[in-house]
Amino acid sequence: MKDKNGYGQFCPVAKAAEVLAVKWTPVIIRELMCGSYRFSDIKKGVPLMSPSLLSARLQDLEWAGILRRNPARKGKGFEYYLTEAGEALRPIIEMQGEWAQKWLEQDLQDKDLDPSLLMWDMHRNIDFDFIPQDRRFVVQFEFTGVPVKQRRWWLLMENQTVDVCLKDPGYEIDVFVSSSIRTMAEIWMGMLKIKDALRAGDLTLDGARDVCETFPKALKLSHFAPTAVLSRP
Repeated sequence: MKDKNGYGQFCPVAKAAEVLAVKWTPVIIRELMCGSYRFSDIKKGVPLMSPSLLSARLQDLEWAGILRRNPARKGKGFEYYLTEAGEALRPIIEMQGEWAQKWLEQDLQDKDLDPSLLMWDMHRNIDFDFIPQDRRFVVQFEFTGVPVKQRRWWLLMENQTVDVCLKDPGYEIDVFVSSSIRTMAEIWMGMLKIKDALRAGDLTLDGARDVCETFPKALKLSHFAPTAVLSRP
């Protein structure tokens, strides 16, 4: 990385920290590891980050040899991919998340309950074995505890792809999901079991019975859910 505020040490830990211990950098690498390679998709995984800062961080990571930038295969712009050095960071980034799940405060803070990040993460972790394959499948989410403009979201699933919509796409809804943003975030992070949220009335599913029974199985949950501590044992 370009010499900005280095530690002035030859220790490998210090040298690694000069690249990785920079705000936003680990989560940008997380997005690349999750399969986002276009600038717009990476941006959806870091919604509170300004485009100019994201661009600067991507340039730093390219300079450090962690990612490579290729001309877009379709349209204008570029695509970003991890290099061999970047892929070697995968277990490190995963261990950071697992460490946080085990050792840091488990209660989710209101300021961190971002519905856009939640929906973006959910859309790329759908198990299509539990989704009808012969038609479009649409799920509407309605959250409480968020600004009005972020209250309703839609997942459109068709042909093994999932799209996230913040505006009503106009299709027939298969499942209506209602909960607080906290409840859904806790479910996603493995801190709350879906069956417990349903039993308590904190989560409701409306739709055909067979679909409502099957859809929860399609949610793979966060990569870090297995290491979570249940918030309601």
